[in-house]
Amino acid sequence: MNENSPISSNQRLSNISDNLLQRSPKLMQPEDTGIIVIDVQDKLIEAIANKQTVLWNIRRLIDAAKLLSIDISITEQYPEKLGKTIETLAKRIEVDAMPKFAFSCNECSQIIHKFTTLPIKQVLLCGIEAHVCVQQTALDLMFNGFDVFVAVDAINSRNKIDYNIAIRRMESAGVTLTTTEAALFEWCQRSDRAEFKAISKLVKEDNPYD
Repeated sequence: MNENSPISSNQRLSNISDNLLQRSPKLMQPEDTGIIVIDVQDKLIEAIANKQTVLWNIRRLIDAAKLLSIDISITEQYPEKLGKTIETLAKRIEVDAMPKFAFSCNECSQIIHKFTTLPIKQVLLCGIEAHVCVQQTALDLMFNGFDVFVAVDAINSRNKIDYNIAIRRMESAGVTLTTTEAALFEWCQRSDRAEFKAISKLVKEDNPYD
């Protein structure tokens, strides 16, 4: 039985301490979670469907990750041709973007090395495009033993069909689908922690692009 399997009644009873249930390994833990912001670049974002809402959600994920000390990585696809990460996001991220030519982030050795040394076990993906760089990265990370989460409202493609099939394919492969708001609450975990007020403010933001 793997660590994600349901535990038996006897195991559940023996594992309960002081009437507290164990936290499920299927939930993200801030201390061993990283986020990758994939290829949100000037020349790529312009063609993306619903781009403003996608950017708004990515920005909220970045802001929450910084509040909760969650590791942030960022990639850029062939930046010499496709431009740098858009300024509204880049100015919020204190690490340098990792350039790449492969569509997957599997060759971003500095990011992968960082994940294995911290260590990070769970990775949340956001960015573009859903059916190319996000999907290939998700499947490669899963194959190499990471638990992969994708914020479905913080990714997109140029075409609806590509986005929809990417979501279905990733989910069928075992990627955990989530939303920006769900991730913020999952990372925060409790309403009595110091960061909750700021997280709550991010959650309550009205989408200016609806």
